[in-house]
Amino acid sequence: MPSEPAPDVLALIDAINAHFPDVGGTVTDAAEARRILAAGPAWPFEPPRVGSVEDRAIPGPEGAPEIPVRIYRPEVEAEPSEAQPPTPRPTVVFYHGGGWVIGGLDTHDPIARALCRDAGAVVVSVDYRLAPEARFPAAVDDAYAALCWAGGHVGELGGDPGALVAAGDSAGGNLAAVAALIARDRGGPALALQVLVYPATDARPRVGTHGGGGAGHFLTPAHGRWFDEQYFGPDGDRAHPHASPLLADLHGLPAAHIVTAGFDLLCEEGRAYAAKLNESGVSVTEGHYPGMFHGFFGFPELLPDARAAQQRVVEVIALTVSGRKKSGEGGGRTG
Repeated sequence: MPSEPAPDVLALIDAINAHFPDVGGTVTDAAEARRILAAGPAWPFEPPRVGSVEDRAIPGPEGAPEIPVRIYRPEVEAEPSEAQPPTPRPTVVFYHGGGWVIGGLDTHDPIARALCRDAGAVVVSVDYRLAPEARFPAAVDDAYAALCWAGGHVGELGGDPGALVAAGDSAGGNLAAVAALIARDRGGPALALQVLVYPATDARPRVGTHGGGGAGHFLTPAHGRWFDEQYFGPDGDRAHPHASPLLADLHGLPAAHIVTAGFDLLCEEGRAYAAKLNESGVSVTEGHYPGMFHGFFGFPELLPDARAAQQRVVEVIALTVSGRKKSGEGGGRTG
């Protein structure tokens, strides 16, 4: 791996840092961090077009509030008929990143749209409860409740019952992995795939920087400590398998595709999770991008590696539907 990312990548990281809250440094309040993030510049690129977008609320865990979700449906090329039944499609339950503290449906709208458009998938983006207002395991409970809802409404959503996918990036990758664990342990819903983009898999206090914090590391050790403190509080069990899936028994889990970046605080634990899944007999594919940073996946308009990473994710999602393959090319015109 190079000593630091390419100059154009470093310039992009500098531009992101100019508008990202300095959490764990000058910014210690979660509400202030969200305010700074919301006040940043609008996304400068045209969002991927999809067939339709619907905001709704679904039942939360017992005794908890409803969960806001945003449902993206792909374009339909022709009205289905007896001669031409609806094309089977995957259903992706997507959990956004943001350290379990920041982020939401809007911050990850472009990613959800791209997965919908390019994989021909229905995407259910989940606005789970955030910390510190709702600490661990509230986000986990919401994540599993949303997965159960999607699994029980695949027909209504127009999805293939055998092509349910849990996906997420960073903290959302953690929730996708944990939701898959719970689904295995509680007898469903059955998952075809888990897509984990630079996932957090080991919440125990880190020794050293694990390669994070130097040039090109957008996610710093100070960021990581602050996010963990907000999510777990002083008494949260960071070694619980639903906090640190790397410590869980991984046998019997669905196939996984894991994306990691070389200049990322979470790189080692993401790759360790892929290795442990493989050792546990789980089918795993990896997309490792040595010159990239935490968060790169969201910039396909600017980074060839982000385009390649999204393309590979699109392919593995599309292949959950038997006999179907998407190239990722093309796009919609509405939505």
